[in-house]
Amino acid sequence: MASPTKYIFITGGVTSSLGKGIIAASLGKLLQARGFTVTIQKFDPYLNIDPGTLNPYEHGECYVTDDGAETDLDLGHYERFLNTPTSQSNNITTGRIYNNVITKERKGEFLGKTVQVIPHITDEIKSNFYKLGEDGKYDVVITEIGGCVGDIESLPFIEAVRQARWDLGPNNFLVIHLTLIPYLKAAKELKTKPTQHSVKQLLEAGIQPDILVCRTEHHLPSDVKKKLALFCNVQLNSVIEAMDADTIYDVPLLMKKEKLDERVMSKLKLSSKQNTDLENWKDFLGKLKNPTQEVNIGLIGKYVSLPDSYKSIIEAFTHAGASIECHVNLKLISSEEINMDNFESKLKNLDGILVAPGFGERGFQGKLETVRYAREKQIPFFGICLGMQVAVIEYARNVLGLDDANSTEMDPQTKNPVIALMEEQKRIDQMGGTMRLGAYTCELKKGSKSYSAYGKLKIQERHRHRYEFNNSYLEQMEEAGMKATGKNPETGLVEVIEIKNHPWFVGVQFHPEYKSTVLNPQPLFVKFIQAAIDHKVK
Repeated sequence: MASPTKYIFITGGVTSSLGKGIIAASLGKLLQARGFTVTIQKFDPYLNIDPGTLNPYEHGECYVTDDGAETDLDLGHYERFLNTPTSQSNNITTGRIYNNVITKERKGEFLGKTVQVIPHITDEIKSNFYKLGEDGKYDVVITEIGGCVGDIESLPFIEAVRQARWDLGPNNFLVIHLTLIPYLKAAKELKTKPTQHSVKQLLEAGIQPDILVCRTEHHLPSDVKKKLALFCNVQLNSVIEAMDADTIYDVPLLMKKEKLDERVMSKLKLSSKQNTDLENWKDFLGKLKNPTQEVNIGLIGKYVSLPDSYKSIIEAFTHAGASIECHVNLKLISSEEINMDNFESKLKNLDGILVAPGFGERGFQGKLETVRYAREKQIPFFGICLGMQVAVIEYARNVLGLDDANSTEMDPQTKNPVIALMEEQKRIDQMGGTMRLGAYTCELKKGSKSYSAYGKLKIQERHRHRYEFNNSYLEQMEEAGMKATGKNPETGLVEVIEIKNHPWFVGVQFHPEYKSTVLNPQPLFVKFIQAAIDHKVK
């Protein structure tokens, strides 16, 4: 299979969480900056069909693409770095692979053959490797293989990578192995043995890595690099040092300094289309590292002990803050720890309050107290998804006087379901992929805070939720001062609510954080931070 598209595979060893996603995104950014079209995909070795049903404590946040795919949070990094949207094809799990193969078997597509891991599972994996490269849209497809080399569940993926070398030919295929060089304090030494073992496991699987990227807390002296090159069978200039960075956004520049992109281009026989253009990126980093002001913003949620649960929101604050040269001190506060007696002490000294998305009743009461505090004390407030729904419930209870107002998610029997299931959702009994997912159009009202943020009447934002604002309460709400300033033009569903007599009180049913990138900060986050700055000045 001769291919005009070049394929790069990134594997990891020694330990997980070394940052394969950030290395993939950084390499993608460097190649993009040289004029190549690049996409990145993630193959996850777990059996869930997608991360949609996973608890955020298991795997961090679930990221949603325009086409409604529930995906791994690494796809968020790919979009934030490359500024190009991903899709369902960019994230494949073992569960999806097996599901596809078993579905084909049930339909009789294997003509009675015995269905096996090799060739049937590996063929399915490979067809997904190549899918994004087949339409000729991309010069380079980068594939990140989740997990660690040596994990039982990763074996079929590693075998599929080995076979891909033969399918694609030597100049169209490259393996980068990301590994750890630990520093032993007692011995005052960097140790290469874990990396040697990791590469040995790859070699046993039939794969010789072309480039080693070594995560390390200390610079790698030349003798350590020579040892790695010798024992891991790679060229000396293909041993790349990846030092810990102050921010993930430094990594593309660090990788450029280490000439990672040059090594990749030389091995894939890619001739550069242009000189690297990273001026916008450097400009962003300059603003990020030299803020002229700062604000304290509280992120109120129930998964705060694992910040990755709110990865996109945290990064959206980084992009938006940098765009107006403001450092955002983000304080993650557990909604379970907020109650009627302590909310003042928990929430004081905040210049802005964001109530985060989530599911279920745990921590719900704390979110209600938080919204009331922000509304009554005139503190800039931003509610996302469940955060917007909590704002509606709080307003119905404390302003409209509907004491039992609730969401049917929290209380199916509530007499005043101001938030309820859509009719078509009531018939669904499975969990995975059954929400309103992906990009939907929203029409904004002129003169609203949200309109002034976006500067246009029609926007498209991504959703991930089941419950909606109950329109039978809309008139009451609007009369009392909570306005629906954004609606879905097809269904009339409320997408944005705002309170008029408040410096900045905006709740959105969608997830604006998913579309925030380094080069296109999310406008609502920018305006929210600006409102927090203005509030602080007072």
